[in-house]
Amino acid sequence: MDAAQIDQVRQFNRTVTERVGVLHDHYLGRGRPVGEARLIWEINEQGQDVRRLRARLGLDSGYMSRLLRSLETDGLVTVEPQPQDRRVRTVRLTDAGRAERAMLDDRSDELAGSLLEPLNTDQRARLVGAMAEVDRLLTAATVTLDALDPDHPDAEHCLRAYFTELQECFETGFDPAQSLLPDAGELRSPRGLFLVARLHGEPVGCAGLKLPPSTPAEIKRMWVAPHVRSLGLGRRLLAELETQAARHGRSVLRLDTNNALNAAIGLYHSYGFTEVAAFNNERYAHHWFEKTITTPPSG
Repeated sequence: MDAAQIDQVRQFNRTVTERVGVLHDHYLGRGRPVGEARLIWEINEQGQDVRRLRARLGLDSGYMSRLLRSLETDGLVTVEPQPQDRRVRTVRLTDAGRAERAMLDDRSDELAGSLLEPLNTDQRARLVGAMAEVDRLLTAATVTLDALDPDHPDAEHCLRAYFTELQECFETGFDPAQSLLPDAGELRSPRGLFLVARLHGEPVGCAGLKLPPSTPAEIKRMWVAPHVRSLGLGRRLLAELETQAARHGRSVLRLDTNNALNAAIGLYHSYGFTEVAAFNNERYAHHWFEKTITTPPSG
């Protein structure tokens, strides 16, 4: 890791935390720390599952409980178990909580204005553009990749979304039972692996790797949710699958794809895959690709 880059990131963090006022316990002048204020802002009108909210904010359960107790004491939220499963709790804003959220929104607008007001028109545009880029890159860095069983609920969610998208965009529709991989269980160890990408605890992408004996590794069931397709997640999934293929002693990585998936085809070309003759009889494939893994990728 470049030391100068580390120093710049730390300097950026210091500047931002000082300028947006999170160094004291009275964020936006409302008498509470930024953690409580952010929690209020994240609770929508329908309420939130506490576990999902904790995953969304990356908080440990102890700290989350302390924040909720403080907000309950102030009469801003209620926390109740769900009738069908009392282990699952839902947090909702009270009338006072909704009023507090509205006040926080107004104060946040004022803070944003105070950051922009001293700058000229060109500087404002540059700052807002730079903030958008930082937000995109930090979001990309927040995505996690985990190897899961294909029967895991998050894996099944991704596969359902993937199949639905293919059904809508393929001219012939798509039926996984008619493909060469009718059962995602074929991607279970030791015959393969299945990666799931999560953003704030929610599944947003997946990719599988088949590891048949004595033949090249093959990428299957790669999907990225539309709302995160600007984050470079497809390339990151490819890189991780290449790493895993190399670790399993494979020197060639294969995949096939459909004419309708233009963006995916462009990604494969840019990542170093070369189009080759058909190596299987996949009924939904129009293009077949290979990449030689010359050395195990670092990282």
